[in-house]
Amino acid sequence: MPNLLVEIGNTALKAAWSEGMTLGKTFRYQGEKMFGFIDSLVSKEKPFVMVISSTIDINPSEEKHLQGICGKLIIIDINHTATAIYNNIPEYISPDRIASVVAARYLFKGTGSIVFDFGTTLSIDLIDPEGVYEGGNISLGCRTRFKALNRYSRSLPLVDTPTTVNPIGDSLISSIESGVIGGIMFEIQGYLSQFPEKTPVFTGGDALYFAKRMKNSIFVVCNLVLMGLAIIADNYAERND
Repeated sequence: MPNLLVEIGNTALKAAWSEGMTLGKTFRYQGEKMFGFIDSLVSKEKPFVMVISSTIDINPSEEKHLQGICGKLIIIDINHTATAIYNNIPEYISPDRIASVVAARYLFKGTGSIVFDFGTTLSIDLIDPEGVYEGGNISLGCRTRFKALNRYSRSLPLVDTPTTVNPIGDSLISSIESGVIGGIMFEIQGYLSQFPEKTPVFTGGDALYFAKRMKNSIFVVCNLVLMGLAIIADNYAERND
């Protein structure tokens, strides 16, 4: 019986069915009726395990409804982190980062990794070769930086993420573009220089955008969070066969 994986992020919901570690088609929803969208996904088949990673709190009535449409419900949010079952990942780690760490420690066991998640925020997480979480940092994501410049400086326009970037700006627009994109690139290179022994892993909405600008050898795993949720679901299924 397949499992259903749901990632509720800051801007959208992503979901996928899984059989063991194999992910099926990915679904994306952006709107206010997230639980109605989840209902539509299970209208034809009830998942054995449904794992939800959520940046928003899932209240008791919503949780009760979700429990009724699956065999087993696992929620990872502010009130349901249960980090003990994820081998001592700290409680302050957000739900999506918990799933990313679970996936990275599985994929890169024996080598260690440094995970860059390019979304609303840019998060950096370090995992050692034995799968131990070593810590991480958070800064503004790419689009968030463009929006912040526009919001907090009256004279600067809102700029879209550029296709090409000059090393040094020669206009107001290109100065913003090169400042934001170049700043993130310097940030990435700084971490890679500091931790050269770790395997770089890019994930999140802007992962491919920055991967194309890298000279280093990196891994891009766009659905790293969903993969982590698949591992959590599969581990439960194996224990309850």
